[in-house]
Amino acid sequence: MKALIQRVARAQVTVEGRLTGRIDRGMVVLLGVKTGDAEEEARFLAGRTAALRIFPDEAGKMNRSLVEIGGNVLVVSQFTLHADTRKGNRPSFIRAAAPEVAERLYGHYVDCLRRILGPDRVVTGLFRTSMQVELVNDGPVTLELNSHNE
Repeated sequence: MKALIQRVARAQVTVEGRLTGRIDRGMVVLLGVKTGDAEEEARFLAGRTAALRIFPDEAGKMNRSLVEIGGNVLVVSQFTLHADTRKGNRPSFIRAAAPEVAERLYGHYVDCLRRILGPDRVVTGLFRTSMQVELVNDGPVTLELNSHNE
């Protein structure tokens, strides 16, 4: 399981012109689930996401977590994070988990984050839809987190 995390000043996601989630200061998490991932990876990655110290302290150093700043999270499923681009010009997504498995583990990751941060601080896109994600990357800060299985 892989999470591409961007520190944001604000972000939102829309599906077919309808707003499904909006946050102010916090993180956008693009979450990719691959074949072989399980609930253990989702729990581990959710804990790492919430504890990741990428927000500035009084001295301007990245030393605060989402928990400490009261930030929000927008989680968007992103199977393309597991693309294989080694051959040719068309990516292969064979390493990405089957949609049914990925949706369940994506949901588990979101549930774990909601238990840590509170249900009102985590919003999502809609799984298996074409989404438009808008964000203002703060810093910019963009990091990749991987589970044990990566």
